[in-house]
Amino acid sequence: MHPFFFGFFFSEPLGLLAMALAFIAAGYFAWPFLVWTLLIAALLVGLAAPVWLMALFAAVAVVFLLAPLRRTLFSAMVMETMKAFKLIPYISPTERTALEAGVVWMEAELFSGQPNFKRILAQPYHQLSVEEISFLENEVEQLCAMVDDYKIFRTRTLPPEVWDFIRRKGFLGMIIPKEYGGKGFSHSAHSAVIQKVTTRGVCMVTYVMVPNSLGPAELLVRYGTDAQKHKYLRRLASGDEIPCFGLTEPAAGSDAGAISAEGVLFRGEDGQIYIRLNWSKRWITLAAISTLIGLAFKLRDPDNLLGKGTSELGITCALVPAHLKGVVVGRRHDPMGLPFHNCPTQGHDVIMRADEAIIGGLGGAGRGWQMLMECLGVGRGISLPAQSAAGAKLIARVVGSHATIRKQFGLSIAKFEGVEEPLARIAGCAYYLEALRNYVLSALDQHISPAVVTAIAKYTSTEECRDAVNDGMDILGGAGISMGPRNTLALTYIATPIGITVEGANILTRTLMIFGQGALRAHPFAFAEINAIERGDLVAFDRALVGHIGHVLRNLTRSVVLSLTRGAFVRSPVGGPTRRYVQKLSWISASFAIMSDLAMAMLGGKLKVKEKLTGRFADILSWMFIASAVLKRFEAEGRRPEDKVFLDFSMAVAFQRIQEAFDGIFANFDVPGLQWFFKGPVRWWSRINLISLSPSDSLSHQVAHAIVSNVEQRDRLTQGMYIPSQPDQAIARLERAYKIVRQAEAVECKIRDAVLSRRLNKKSKTLLDDAVKAGVIQPEEFACLTEADKVRADAIQVDDYSDAEFLHFEAPTPAKPQPRVEMDL
Repeated sequence: MHPFFFGFFFSEPLGLLAMALAFIAAGYFAWPFLVWTLLIAALLVGLAAPVWLMALFAAVAVVFLLAPLRRTLFSAMVMETMKAFKLIPYISPTERTALEAGVVWMEAELFSGQPNFKRILAQPYHQLSVEEISFLENEVEQLCAMVDDYKIFRTRTLPPEVWDFIRRKGFLGMIIPKEYGGKGFSHSAHSAVIQKVTTRGVCMVTYVMVPNSLGPAELLVRYGTDAQKHKYLRRLASGDEIPCFGLTEPAAGSDAGAISAEGVLFRGEDGQIYIRLNWSKRWITLAAISTLIGLAFKLRDPDNLLGKGTSELGITCALVPAHLKGVVVGRRHDPMGLPFHNCPTQGHDVIMRADEAIIGGLGGAGRGWQMLMECLGVGRGISLPAQSAAGAKLIARVVGSHATIRKQFGLSIAKFEGVEEPLARIAGCAYYLEALRNYVLSALDQHISPAVVTAIAKYTSTEECRDAVNDGMDILGGAGISMGPRNTLALTYIATPIGITVEGANILTRTLMIFGQGALRAHPFAFAEINAIERGDLVAFDRALVGHIGHVLRNLTRSVVLSLTRGAFVRSPVGGPTRRYVQKLSWISASFAIMSDLAMAMLGGKLKVKEKLTGRFADILSWMFIASAVLKRFEAEGRRPEDKVFLDFSMAVAFQRIQEAFDGIFANFDVPGLQWFFKGPVRWWSRINLISLSPSDSLSHQVAHAIVSNVEQRDRLTQGMYIPSQPDQAIARLERAYKIVRQAEAVECKIRDAVLSRRLNKKSKTLLDDAVKAGVIQPEEFACLTEADKVRADAIQVDDYSDAEFLHFEAPTPAKPQPRVEMDL
């Protein structure tokens, strides 16, 4: 370059700008370096820096701004250093397949440090079709009405007429397209069916849920050959084939890639390629009654029959008819006493034509892990989140009714602050789990399968439901632990650990999937850097590295500024109650992004085994996502004023969990040379500059009051659950008692006022008669109080048994309630 150009560059800021624009036009400059170069140059000029300092800065700037120089002098050195010091995590083939399964969605916005909330809040809720609504209001209602969940539990048998109804009415074919005889339902409709059935029968719902989750039907729809689809899908949709899917083994649970099941290819006497299968699986739902087994195994081709040049083809999925010689089914496990079929299965030298057995034909050989990861990326967002949201709704409605009806010390226990606290947690949980369920379904019904998002949904929904059912059992007290037809929560309580365990145990889902995969998939540059290093592609690495550096510098600046201002100046796409929450989430996102980058940079490949630390990062990402889902729900439902308490409560819970996770990270960020900084100043600042406090007592009171006193809000909060109409059913009994007791409360207020004004004597044994005689209440109001006392006495009864009934699983003799008058005076 001409010397004059450099002289102009040093002496004139306009010259710097001119040169920058020229190089931008030529495609040499990287935007992050350019921006920071201009800022630093302007600062140096403004401070009248000496020429030698300007020259030194210019020399460094030229190296970083010119791509060829930067690659040679900087990026190549960084690339080799990262290799030498193992600063990138090792990614196994199965891990890579899992990472590449599905896509990223709104979690990438939250990971970016600068989330676009206009986009986040614009994601559409799916609207159910007329056909889907009709199925929910008819077939699903009919199925629920047929079921006595406690009887199924005691007899350990699903009645044949119920199983027959499930098969005949198409419950097993909800995800199968109509062209193959299925329902072809949306993911939202599928979720809604699971949700309603769950509120009626946790013993039964598995029989509806599993055939529509990971298994033969879903694998065939997505990957099967035309011949396989035509052979099996109609029979699966009609229930003529009962499916199961064999993945887990004694030594391969959460580490499903460690399966030992094996298939070996060989050529038969007829010249066709066959497969010999051997397996030993366990925890396989429906296996004992299945007619078609989906199987995951490692495929070997010792004679190179498929011409792939290797004998180890990898994990493969196949369909195995259960009647074949060598297949062993029939035994079962006992999952917490719940009588759904969860079973072992074995196969001993089971032989099939390979092109008929392998899903996708011979072209599907070795593609099984990809298939499984893609299917699980969808399934985790449907079944267990639906069950958990349903559980929270059921608990909220049951416990709200019980707390209103039940009296101690002359008061409804709903008025005790000690009961209000868990009651508020349950109601808040029902609100934000439903928000999470619908928001995840928004992605799935847009044909987006974000694996990290569905892992968040599975993990957080099952964990939150576990907390809710524990709170519910605490409030029910003795009524919760006394088993029988009147007990409304015990079976949900018993079933809860199963959801925690299946589809990826929660401990590993939190520590390995949500942040482990999220840090690579949702981060805008990390995965690209790793791929470039593994390929030895310096150009791609340089491009990703430049972007990453700019990303870090931007988020470092944003996190500091937003922390100092508490996000007050962030532009929000919405006003009203949600505006401030958007600003705080932007602040949290920036802090999360910079801390994630620091953890990845300073711990490198070691971060993979720092599971306590990655678990806390996972908690922050999960609760940012839940908070976003809550904002979406509140906005989508029209910003109802009466729902603001649920918005405020949910956001306070989310921010509290995020604060706890950040505190844990700062206290345990053991990086040599920087421990003092994070454990000292940063942690200190975090504690005095709290994101949020836990929900206040006043807010908890309002939420608890809403679930016991606001009938319309109570109905909306628990929308989608099954409420039986038969008066002898436990929930129906509670519903009737709740309504009558609520009506009687207004009458009790009149008597209480009369006692306070000394028109009535509180100690009178004929207080109600005195109230009628004194004209305080009318005869019909007297009848209302009498009826309320009668239904209250009935509703709080628990089941008891004779020895014969108890030992032989017979129905208990109906309890005889002993009513007595209790009023809040």
